[in-house]
Order: sequence, then C-alpha cells, then structure tokens
Amino acid sequence: MAVHEHPHRSSGFRLPSFRRNRSASASAESAEPLAHTAREYAFASLRLLTGFVFLWAFLDKTFGFGYATRAGNGWIDGGSPTKGFLGSVAAGPMEATFHSWAGDAWADWLFMLGLLGIGVALLAGVALRFAALAGAVMMALMWIAEWPPAKHLSDGSPSMSTNPFVDYHVVYAVVLIALAAACAGDTLGLDRLWARLPFVGRNRRLR
Repeated sequence: MAVHEHPHRSSGFRLPSFRRNRSASASAESAEPLAHTAREYAFASLRLLTGFVFLWAFLDKTFGFGYATRAGNGWIDGGSPTKGFLGSVAAGPMEATFHSWAGDAWADWLFMLGLLGIGVALLAGVALRFAALAGAVMMALMWIAEWPPAKHLSDGSPSMSTNPFVDYHVVYAVVLIALAAACAGDTLGLDRLWARLPFVGRNRRLR
C-alpha cells in the first residue's frame, strides 16, 4: 500500500507576509510627514482667513467701504465704530452699560486697535497667544452684547436668536485659541523669526 505524503501547512510566519507588514509600516511612516504637513497648512490657511476677517472689519470701519459701514460714515470721517453696535444692544445683563459706552472715544480706540492688532498678528503669524487672549475677550464682550440666550428683547419683541449658547463669536474665540495652541504661525508666517527676537526669547508669552 503506497503512502502519499501530503505537504504540511505551516501556521507560522511567512516571509512574504513579513515583507508586506514591513512595506505597510514603511508606507505609514512615509505618510505621517505628509499628514503633518497637511495639518500645518490647514491651520495656516485658517489663520490667514481669520486674520483677514479681523483686518477687513478694521479697514471697513475706518474708511467706510460701503459694506458693514456706509460710505462717508467711516472712522476717519468722524463716525464711531462702536456707537451703532453698542447703542443697539437690546438684551442681556449689560445692556445699560453698553449703551453708556457707545460712541466713547476710549471704546472706539480700544475696539479698533483690537481689530487691527489681532488681524495683523494672525496674518503675520506672530504673537498668537496675545492675539488669542485679546480676541477671546473681545468675542466674549460681543457675545454678551448680542446675548443669544434671550428669547425676547427688552421691548418684548422676539430676539430671533438661532442658538442660545453657541454663535459665531464663540466659534471665533475657539479658533483663535486653537491657532495659538497649534503654533499656526510657523507655516506661512513669521513666528520663527519673531521667536528669535531678544525680547520675545526672554518672554515666551509673547509668541
């Protein structure tokens, strides 16, 4: 009786499988720098776009381009950047306070310098921590001025609030904080040069 031997199937590691694993590992390692670069450029793009939002608001309110600020009503024409917004506050715990601030010279200068400083810092990619702090404070005050939690204004009319908690002011504040935390000024920005300045090197909070 002839006995035919059948080849044994090995359950151990096979060389081709090992090579495939090594190839997959190499592919993952090569893909990691690409993902890192994509993430850096995504944050840099977000920084530039957000910076333009703040800088455009400053320019429009200063020169009255006819968008949010009517032509001839710009800051350089004697208009007040805060009078219209703060004077129209119609809800919230600081309604009377904002009305008293509306049109004051100190409020105009502080608001406009804030818009300019935040916009330039974001576009240049420098002092992002300071820009995030100043921007978050500004957005918080504007959120209180609009007071999204209110269903009705002080005169009883509907507030037309679309969300009682999260509006674009909250989103902008979070974006500013995220940009600072991600060091978004390193890509398409001047943060590396900024960090070499002596006074910045002595105080890392200025980055």
